[in-house]
Amino acid sequence: MGERDPGDVTGDFEAALRKEGTEQYVLRLYIAGNNLRSQAAIENVKKICEENLKGRYELEIIDVYTNGAESRADLVIAAPTLIKKLPLPLRRIIGDMREKEKVLIGLDLIPRKG
Repeated sequence: MGERDPGDVTGDFEAALRKEGTEQYVLRLYIAGNNLRSQAAIENVKKICEENLKGRYELEIIDVYTNGAESRADLVIAAPTLIKKLPLPLRRIIGDMREKEKVLIGLDLIPRKG
């Protein structure tokens, strides 16, 4: 049981994904219309993602006014809200994403303080 099949491509791929820094992030940013707060949240999240997750994230931006069903499905009660769907565990970050450290902690990119 300890030996791996050398032809196990799926196992090799899954092992590579588990290596630190290779996880794919699936993020959803819920905004409320096209206003300054929403635009700031979008800009802040994109900047943080490009600096810390370049090439390994998918960001979907959802306006709660035009896609209310999606926001209800994700139980969004305030906007802007950033949801980290993957990797698990799921996390929610509420606000304009101006506090970079708060976002990084919410995305599990830096450890929580004491």
